[in-house]
Amino acid sequence: MSQTNGEATCSEIKARGLLTEKGVEISERGSIDALSSRGYGTMLNDIFSLSFYEALYLLDKEQLEIFDKSKKQTKFETLLKRYQEKNENAWVNYLVYRDLRTRGYVVREGFGVGTDFRIYERGTYGKDTAQYLVLSIQEGKPLPMQDLKNAVQHCQSQKKELTIAVMNRRGETVYYSVSPLTFK
Repeated sequence: MSQTNGEATCSEIKARGLLTEKGVEISERGSIDALSSRGYGTMLNDIFSLSFYEALYLLDKEQLEIFDKSKKQTKFETLLKRYQEKNENAWVNYLVYRDLRTRGYVVREGFGVGTDFRIYERGTYGKDTAQYLVLSIQEGKPLPMQDLKNAVQHCQSQKKELTIAVMNRRGETVYYSVSPLTFK
């Protein structure tokens, strides 16, 4: 993966969203357009939603305000706790997402066996398919070989490159490219 120097600033975005069981819904048209043009969120059945990690990132960047159904503002810690209820790897996924976004990539939800994210180079999102699929793991936490094998096979079938993002104990992300070894 090549890297760019930081994400384009989107400080003009100040979206407001509603906390739901699956993430954060945005209803204001201008915010939807601004967010989707930068590779955030998904539109499904006329509802624009941000995933938990996208909402955490935007909340941390002060580009999003989140409210619950009782109109009470949701803080970062509350949103993270809700995400952790759905995904035991929530903190690692958020930190990897934040690192990739900071490096200038558009990061979308992964698909298929054992991948957390799809990565698009800056300027290619919406024009090209993702070249990389990312599997996020925490240093010291075992990764079953069958899971790794399944992820590699899935990436091969999709003609993508597998990258393992390892979150070390200091909270830094180290990336490893993974491919099958073949002997001639």
